[in-house]
Amino acid sequence: VGGEQISSIGRGLCVLLGISLEDTQRELEHMVRKILNLRVFEDESGKHWSKSVMDKQYEVLCVSQFTLQCILKGNKPDYHMAMPTEQAECFYNNFLEQLRKAYKPELIKDGKFGAYMQVHIQNDGPVTIELESPAATVDPKQLTKLEKQQQRKEKTRTKVPSESSRERSAPRNKDDPSASSGAEGDVSSEREP
Repeated sequence: VGGEQISSIGRGLCVLLGISLEDTQRELEHMVRKILNLRVFEDESGKHWSKSVMDKQYEVLCVSQFTLQCILKGNKPDYHMAMPTEQAECFYNNFLEQLRKAYKPELIKDGKFGAYMQVHIQNDGPVTIELESPAATVDPKQLTKLEKQQQRKEKTRTKVPSESSRERSAPRNKDDPSASSGAEGDVSSEREP
């Protein structure tokens, strides 16, 4: 930050944390458990994906990253789904506190909230894993126009079967040689493209 190194770790996890408007204490607790118990390290015999950061007594570096909440509007990033700064800072500090309570406080490091930081990450592998908290209910006021349109399309798609699915559900004549059992590559039209 400002040309000065404020934090660093050796082996461990670098957590880039994006905080959404929808996030609550429940999501925070879920993420703390997942991060600390995620098996991404090898064991003593060299078996991959066997040990967690806690098993190995490694460090965790947390960086607040609101840009993870980006929604593109054309080519322009939009961050309206990110939690506002004042709330997010409190949430982030609570996240760090929960990590420290669940693990060893001296092994949990962080950057500087809200600062422009140059983060140097050396991936060993490389391994990058995206974790998301369980789906929360969305406040319709927070949805963009495009998201609302997409939701309406999905509702319409599930309520009104397409012409081809109505044809498939119609009774078939056993004597009709053109009738198909559907076993020859018949694809449901209700699938996403």
